[in-house]
Amino acid sequence: MTEQYVLDLREADGTQIAVVGGKAAHLGGLSRIEGIRVPDGFCVTTDAFRRIMAEAPSIDDRLDQLSRLDPDDREAIRTLSAQIRRTVEGIAIPADVAAAITGALARHGEQAAYAVRSSATAEDLPTASFAGQQDTYLNVVGPGAILRHVSRCWASLFTERAVTYRQRGGIDHRTVQMAVVVQQMAFSQAAGILFTADPVTGNRKVATVDAGFGLGEALVSGLVNPDVFTVRDGEVVAKAIAAKQRAIHAVPAGGTREVTIDARQQEQPALSDAQAVRLVQLGRRIEAHFGRPQDIEWCLVDDEFQIVQSRPITTLFPIPETGDEENHVYVSVGHQQMMTDAMKPLGLSMWQQTAMVAMHEAGGRLFVDVTGRLASPASRAGLLDLVGRGDPLVRDALETVLDREDFVPSLPDEGPVEPPAGGASAPVEPDPAIVTELIERSQESIAALERDIRTKTGPALFDFLFEAFAEHKRVLSDPLNIQAIMAGMEATWWLNDKLQEWLGEKNAADTLTLSAPDNITSEMGLALLDVADVIRPHPEVVEFLEGVEDEGFLDELAKIAGGAEARDAMEAYLDRYGMRCVAEIDISRPRWRERPTSLVPVILDNVRNFEPGVAERRFEQGRQKAREKEQEVLSRLRDLPDGDRKADDTKRMIDQVRAFVGYREYPKYDIVSRYFVYKQALMAEAERLAQAGVLEAKEDIFYLTFQELHDVVRSQRADHRLIQQRMDAFRSYQALTPPRVLTSDGEAVTGAYRRDDVPAGALIGLPVSAGTIEGRARVILDMADADLEAGDILVTTFTDPSWSPLFVAVAGLVTEVGGLMTHGAVIAREYGLPAVVGVDQATRLIRDGQRIRVHGTDGYIEILS
Repeated sequence: MTEQYVLDLREADGTQIAVVGGKAAHLGGLSRIEGIRVPDGFCVTTDAFRRIMAEAPSIDDRLDQLSRLDPDDREAIRTLSAQIRRTVEGIAIPADVAAAITGALARHGEQAAYAVRSSATAEDLPTASFAGQQDTYLNVVGPGAILRHVSRCWASLFTERAVTYRQRGGIDHRTVQMAVVVQQMAFSQAAGILFTADPVTGNRKVATVDAGFGLGEALVSGLVNPDVFTVRDGEVVAKAIAAKQRAIHAVPAGGTREVTIDARQQEQPALSDAQAVRLVQLGRRIEAHFGRPQDIEWCLVDDEFQIVQSRPITTLFPIPETGDEENHVYVSVGHQQMMTDAMKPLGLSMWQQTAMVAMHEAGGRLFVDVTGRLASPASRAGLLDLVGRGDPLVRDALETVLDREDFVPSLPDEGPVEPPAGGASAPVEPDPAIVTELIERSQESIAALERDIRTKTGPALFDFLFEAFAEHKRVLSDPLNIQAIMAGMEATWWLNDKLQEWLGEKNAADTLTLSAPDNITSEMGLALLDVADVIRPHPEVVEFLEGVEDEGFLDELAKIAGGAEARDAMEAYLDRYGMRCVAEIDISRPRWRERPTSLVPVILDNVRNFEPGVAERRFEQGRQKAREKEQEVLSRLRDLPDGDRKADDTKRMIDQVRAFVGYREYPKYDIVSRYFVYKQALMAEAERLAQAGVLEAKEDIFYLTFQELHDVVRSQRADHRLIQQRMDAFRSYQALTPPRVLTSDGEAVTGAYRRDDVPAGALIGLPVSAGTIEGRARVILDMADADLEAGDILVTTFTDPSWSPLFVAVAGLVTEVGGLMTHGAVIAREYGLPAVVGVDQATRLIRDGQRIRVHGTDGYIEILS
């Protein structure tokens, strides 16, 4: 095949990214949009780059070294990438490549001024913009200078920032090629950036224009603050005019220079309002062409806008697709389920199949549309009260949307809404036998599932699973199940509200619920302490576990002195809890039974930090504290006016909370137990598909929805391109932070704590477990990285039930996500840990190793050092 070293920009399009790179492909597309002016030019293709790389075989060895470096080893990356850049820049451009470039210059104007710009094949893509990672050179004049700067652009593929960006994104350095755009200079009076969606809030109906005098490099480099225009519905709705003291201008002989702007002009706007609106109109055309919001670089030349670059805004959170033009308000499911990570398509669709309400997918997360409930005054108050008790930030965000009276339609008030049959208002006697009955029903149903699914394969498996999902939802929607859950929650709320009103005591229920019976999640953490008790007397077992890496280590463990006993203890634990894992609502995540090494660091911490028999002692101590608190509260109440009635009511609620609050954790255990059964059956099916060559790997099923997997099993054909697209999309979703509340305009509404009762500089959150503790912050994002000592305070993004084994080893808890009755809060109260949840950006604002003080009663954190 004949190599093509040069291609005119107008010939480039999105199908040629492998040849011209992302930037050139976008410029080619832009040049074909009616009314959009793009400076002429050409692209030096990736064929030329490959010729250059072939001239220096030693680069291959250095790329191997580069790939093995830790992304955080900045010094090593800096040194090696600089060596590669010098090598690339030192390679003489082959005569035929140079001739192709100079020939293109002759056609476009040999002595004209050009911008020479990098255009990597992994640049300006929908999932990764690579903005600012490679180099651009402005006002380059003459063939010799153009050739030198083309070499510099090739070398800029290996800048430290570009190398680090790729390594953090899991992108192989060899898979990225470099093309170079050579484009006629636009000598602009003003320049800047247009975002066709608000880059801060994500609102797709709001555009922002950053503008400054001269060339756009002054803004990109941070030399000046820009004027900022906010445009909505064809008008400027806000603007901030900056004092622009400096600008960058082109020099006639080539290159650029920094100049001082005349004092009389510095505070003049770089654009008029009419120009800003006209620019946004052009931006909307570009956005429509590419099908997504764009980050656009523009120049103003003689009152005409020229577009010199457009790339997708990759940081925006996607919007659920509804197919209508109505306004919608969505609440994050992940913030309720304590799992805000991106989920793979099979995990999303399985949760949708088994959920009790309709859920919408966006950005690898699930959302519930609450527009209808907000629109009705009858249901609005109940919704706000429910979400407010769980997460005040969600309530505040919803109220923020409601304050914009034109967004959520207001339906006529039809009076109070009757609770659903068997709902929270139905009375439940505080009888522990109810919980026992519910647990037995669950166990019987799961045993039947395990028995009946064993013989099902192929399409028959999916027919069976549809029936199993119906049983799954029947168990969860059992009126007695819902009543038991709500009985524990409502008793907790009642005790906290009334005892603060009557006794002035905050969060009294935190002590009254200590060591509540039948809490499967707290039992799971204590049971791992018992496993540590079995292992602790055997030094050889401890030494073996410290070096474990292979998931089959349990078989090897039995060969060591004391190992058989240790293995039996771990196997028994996995039999009871092996279906659990971090982010367990995503069926694609490896369970503890599949990856038992994930438990080893926690077990070793327990061996090191605790004495034998601590699990039983801790549980009994908690139960004793709860009894003493009950006696103290009832005694104080009887001394009040109408004290006997208040004490009797409180005693009834204490009995109710003790009987039911532990059961709050069981339905999630039921769900993940069923999920593991489903997963084992689906993985067996995936293994058959992989062996038959239908799938390249059995894990490919995670990138298909449940229905798509059903179709693959039925047809014995898979769309490998779709699977790869889903893998790429999932990687991009992992970098996004899901909002608590999202609107159909794309606006991420965060909410705020509106409090003035905390010290200056404190981090505010939701108090969920009373007490104050001071200690070392351990910022842990992956449970497998835990290395805890007594007195440490765990700081993390979220904690689902799988994190509870860590709770026994820490003195306090801080999370970014959470509510009063979410799993982390419940278990923190069970173990008596002061805890504050819902602390925005806690893992960024608190550094690992800092001393902090957690005020679990009042809901804030002080950073002490």
